[in-house]
Amino acid sequence: MAEMQSEVTWLNKEENEEKEEAEAQVQIWKYIFGFVELSVVKCAIQLGIADAIEKHKKPISLLELSSTLKCDPSYLNRIMRFLVHRKIFKTISTNHNNYLSYVQTPLSRRLIQNGEHSMAAFLLLESSPVMVAPWLNLSDRVLINGNPSFKKVHGEDVWRYAASNLNHSNLINNAMACDTRAVVPVIIEGCSELFDGVKSMVDVGGGNGTTLNILVKAFSWIQGINFDLAHVIDVAPKCDGVEHVAGDMFTSVPKAEIVFLKWVLHDWGDEECIQILKNCREAIPKENGKVIIVEAVIEKEGGEKHNKYEDVGLMLDMVMMAHTNIGKERTLKEWEYVIHMAGFNTITVKSINAVQSVIVASD
Repeated sequence: MAEMQSEVTWLNKEENEEKEEAEAQVQIWKYIFGFVELSVVKCAIQLGIADAIEKHKKPISLLELSSTLKCDPSYLNRIMRFLVHRKIFKTISTNHNNYLSYVQTPLSRRLIQNGEHSMAAFLLLESSPVMVAPWLNLSDRVLINGNPSFKKVHGEDVWRYAASNLNHSNLINNAMACDTRAVVPVIIEGCSELFDGVKSMVDVGGGNGTTLNILVKAFSWIQGINFDLAHVIDVAPKCDGVEHVAGDMFTSVPKAEIVFLKWVLHDWGDEECIQILKNCREAIPKENGKVIIVEAVIEKEGGEKHNKYEDVGLMLDMVMMAHTNIGKERTLKEWEYVIHMAGFNTITVKSINAVQSVIVASD
């Protein structure tokens, strides 16, 4: 009996190994040509394919689309074939001759340049030559005494580079605004109690002020302060209920009842995060002040192990490695460490329908 069980186990193991080998034979090509998807989707944004289909307001044929975009129909056909296969666009039959026409999907609408749910600016940032180049030096970052990838390529960190290259700074601000338009409404829907009765709020690293623009419209009683570096504040558009203030979060933070930090702390190491959070703690009133941190929490425990955004969080961690000197995505224990070291006594974490969670620190 034991011999039969051993033979079955061996056969199952051999069968599993054969399946893994067959799968590897296919999967390896996805890594060899992993850049193709990014490049083709970027091409679609630059050509304005999703914008053209949206403006057409009905299914559009290849000839109509190529005429609108002034593209060679044979090349465009190949681009669209690839994107349809990836389920970014769909095809439908629109007449008796069974000619196929293209229509939008929820995913393709995220490629519309100024669409409600657009992530086009984020993709254009991450696919820009400035941001792609550091990935080619990622292994050097991992070595003992290795060099930060971005700094090795560009001679300075991403923030100094952005300060002296306005076009790249605008790419960053527009990309962050993309994510803000996606995640802040989710925060408003799921965490509105955080803003009850709050009179003042400062958004640290608030970029062009998109976050506060959305929040003060939802909570009209809040007076917002958009706080960022001078070169960012100089080009921030005016917004009712929001004051733009230039400064350095490592020095001090404007006083307010709430300090809001979205995708700021993951750019920095523990020591820097602790210093930023100490400055935030000094800016809020001790009795009712709070710091709201909107960041990914990776390797969640318990029932959140199968979080649908888990893979995105792990990818973001690689982005931090490639694009910052010492930034990283953090586990819950790592977040608790930096927050407690900054002097906060109470930490609450709430999951939302986004890659980020809402972490609230208070005394």
